[in-house]
Amino acid sequence: MHKDNVFKYLTINSVYLWLILFSICPLTLVVICSFLQHTPDQLFVWKFTLANYKTLLTPIYLKVFWRSLQLAFWVTVLCLIIGYPFAYFLTQLPSKIKGLMALFVIIPFWTSSLLRSYAIITIIQAHGLLNTFLIKIGVIDQPLQLLYTNTAVIIGLVYNLLPFVVLPLFSNMEKLDRRLIDAARDLGANGPTTFLRIILPLTKSGIYSAIMLTFLPAMTLFYIPDLLGGAKSLLLGNVIQTQFLSAENWPLGSALSLTLTVVMSLLLWFYFRSTPRSEREAL
Repeated sequence: MHKDNVFKYLTINSVYLWLILFSICPLTLVVICSFLQHTPDQLFVWKFTLANYKTLLTPIYLKVFWRSLQLAFWVTVLCLIIGYPFAYFLTQLPSKIKGLMALFVIIPFWTSSLLRSYAIITIIQAHGLLNTFLIKIGVIDQPLQLLYTNTAVIIGLVYNLLPFVVLPLFSNMEKLDRRLIDAARDLGANGPTTFLRIILPLTKSGIYSAIMLTFLPAMTLFYIPDLLGGAKSLLLGNVIQTQFLSAENWPLGSALSLTLTVVMSLLLWFYFRSTPRSEREAL
C-alpha cells in the first residue's frame, strides 16, 4: 500500500512539474516580455510599456490578423464540408472495414507534416502531377499557377488538418442513436429534414471539437504558408516567427503570441459554454 501511495505521489507531482516547467513558466515569460521594451542592441530591456500592444492596432497588423482569420475560416469550412460526410460514411461501413478506413485517416500522422507539404508542391507546381494530368486530358492548355498563392496555402492546410475534423466527428457519430433516424423516417421525414432535425443537432459537439482543432492551427501554422504561399502569404504565424527569429523583437512577438492565446481562450470558453459536460466527456 505504501508503495502505491509513493507511486501516485510521484506520478501526480511529475505531471505538475511538467506543467509548471513547460507550460506555466513559458507563458509567464511571454506575458512579462510583452510589456517590455525592445532596442536594436538588446532583445528586451526591463522597462514597462504598452507600445507593443499599440503596435498591434496599426493597419498593417490588423490587416494580417484579419487575413489570418479569413483564411482560417475558409480552411475550417472546407474541412467540415469534406470531413463531415466522410466521417458519416465511415460510420455506415461494416465493423471490419470501418477500422481499416479509420486507420487510413490516421496514417498521415505517421509522417512529418513538413514532408507532406513538400509532396503537395510536387502535385500543384507548374509541371506537377495535377497540371500534367489536366493538360493530357485536354482540360487546360497551360499550367495553372497554383503554387505560391493563397489557394495553395488553403490546399495545404486543408490536407494537413482534415484528420482533425474526421476523427472527432467519427467518434461523435459512432455514439449516434440510429433508432432516432429510423423513427424520423418512419414518421415521414425526408433526407434533408432528418439531417437538419436529428443528425446535425446530435453531432453538434463533434462539430465544435472539429472547429477548435482546425481553426486555431490554421491561424498559427507558419511553415505551410512559407512553403506553399511564399512571400505573398503573410499570416499571423509567419509574423510571430519573424519577430522572434529574424527581427529579434521578442516583446512584439510576445504581444502577438499573447493576443493569439487570448483568442484561443475565448474560443475554448465558447466551446465549454455551448457544449454540455456530458457531450464533452463522450468525445
